[in-house]
Amino acid sequence: MSIIPSLPLPVSGSRFRAVYQLLGDEKTARDRAEDICIEETIEYPPELVPAGGIREHVFGRIEMFEPLDAQHYRATISFADELTGYEFPQLVNVLFGNISMKPGIRLIRLDLSDALLAHFKGPRFGIQGLRRLLGIPTRPLLSTATKPLGLSATQLAEMAYKLALGGIDIIKDDHGLADQPFAPFEERVARTAEAVANANARTGGHTLYMPNVTGPFESMLERIQFAKQAGAGGLMLIPAHTGLDFMRRLADDATIGLPIMSHPAFIGSYVLNPDLGVSHRVLHGQLLRLAGADLSIFPNYVGRFASYTRADCLGIAEGCNTPMGPLKAIFSAPGGGIAPESFADMLSVYGRDVAFLMSSNLHRAGPDLTATVQRFRALLEAL
Repeated sequence: MSIIPSLPLPVSGSRFRAVYQLLGDEKTARDRAEDICIEETIEYPPELVPAGGIREHVFGRIEMFEPLDAQHYRATISFADELTGYEFPQLVNVLFGNISMKPGIRLIRLDLSDALLAHFKGPRFGIQGLRRLLGIPTRPLLSTATKPLGLSATQLAEMAYKLALGGIDIIKDDHGLADQPFAPFEERVARTAEAVANANARTGGHTLYMPNVTGPFESMLERIQFAKQAGAGGLMLIPAHTGLDFMRRLADDATIGLPIMSHPAFIGSYVLNPDLGVSHRVLHGQLLRLAGADLSIFPNYVGRFASYTRADCLGIAEGCNTPMGPLKAIFSAPGGGIAPESFADMLSVYGRDVAFLMSSNLHRAGPDLTATVQRFRALLEAL
């Protein structure tokens, strides 16, 4: 006998949808879809829940179930908006909480209701806002990272100066740069921000420097404020280390008001198994955009990360740009061995709203970083 009272619930009737890829024959896949409906909501024996508000509104609801290929089915499941509490962590928990620990389930697409999206601000700048900051109305962006790890703060700043003289659009810290003794955070950020400002003053350009502010939780807000006061033009964050909602909090804070570049360290394992985890489109595109990233870095299909395919990267580009209520579209920022001879092909995947992240191949092209950047920019402008 149920001990759950049957009472009306304060729900609006608005529901959001998630699409899952399910491994197995029809019965196995259907069982998995039904499991999602319960595991991601009540996590309680459904037969003990009487007819009424919980069963009608709180249970997940299979809206569509169809074969995808010989080994997979696709299920669209809806959830009441209120289950999220209108909070980002709980939204992620409903989408992919306990079921992330079960086999054969992959979250492949989000379709959030307008009523739910109204509770999230998303990117502060997005594509158009960042283009206005940079003074670049249409062409693809060119970005880079200062590296290698082990250089001093002075050496990294000198490198940034040469890159900015060449007209690179965005310079970020390498994601391995934190607060190491050979390039302490405050010294590195202050010197690099000054170097980029000096180069911009000389050229009339608008290169943005985005330091890596990821660190221990108690230090990150201090690092962010220091970077802003030092003249950084944006911030880079590793949300898998800091938490997605920390990035959301950072993007929402008008007192900071800087564009955010998201780095994918640690989250690759979420997308690499084609039968588990989260799709590239959802993770690198829709979720990071919802959390407030203005640029999403990910491994390109051409380069040293062969595990990301052209189709995967096309999905990311779609996730960065697909309509999501009032949320701004964001820049795809592929990296990991990009070479200029691939520019034309990559533009057919990403379109113009892309920020190519090049580091190693800038240095391989010759010792004069300023001239190399000018040459690569000219190639982009010609395309």
